[in-house]
Amino acid sequence: MTRQPVIGITLDSEEPGGYSKLPWYALRKNYSEAVVRAGGVPVHLAHEPDAVPAYLDLIDGLVVTGGAFDIDPALFGAAERHPTVTLKTRRTEFELAIVRGALDRDLPVLGICGGQQLLNVALGGTLIQHIPDEVAGALAHEQPNPRTEPGHDVELTPGTRLAAIAGAPRIPVNSAHHQAVKAVAPGCVADAIAPDGVIEGIEDPSRRFCIGVQWHPEYDIGPADAALFRAFVEACRT
Repeated sequence: MTRQPVIGITLDSEEPGGYSKLPWYALRKNYSEAVVRAGGVPVHLAHEPDAVPAYLDLIDGLVVTGGAFDIDPALFGAAERHPTVTLKTRRTEFELAIVRGALDRDLPVLGICGGQQLLNVALGGTLIQHIPDEVAGALAHEQPNPRTEPGHDVELTPGTRLAAIAGAPRIPVNSAHHQAVKAVAPGCVADAIAPDGVIEGIEDPSRRFCIGVQWHPEYDIGPADAALFRAFVEACRT
């Protein structure tokens, strides 16, 4: 029987209120469900930077999830912080540590939405802090319709791993972000572009599997989404 790869999934964190009067972790079920459908075993990772080496010994691949927060612009060399930027410092500290550790070991990494942005920063790239202020004629990247539906299409860059996984030159995606990749990290390539020119996907072709996408493939709104999770989990088997 083929061993199922263990996939570490980063959690979100929330301050007291709502679910609990104390700080709490959170994760939508569809992240784990997408990993299970693709043949992996999900393990949720609490934000403990000192535990990173032990986590990396345990997992075969890493999913960095999204969330309603932003990366500190100081981490990519920005002198100012846009008023819309919201930080979760502990989460970012942990995710940078585990992403860099995973990359050092050449473990497969899949960054989703904010996870893609963090992956780009971890590899040395920069971010647009607020799309409406920096992209003329920008689409509604915070789509008004449900996340279970497409918000716009993206063009996939021919010859990239993402294009090969999707098996199509253009795919529909959902969209829930106000930031995006600005300068692609050294060694990486942009593999998905929105009609307004916003970079929606990056990958590092030199690594076993290192892909970030700006949309949320865990919602499985099209064949390319499930194919991406299958390709990621398959890479975790080797």
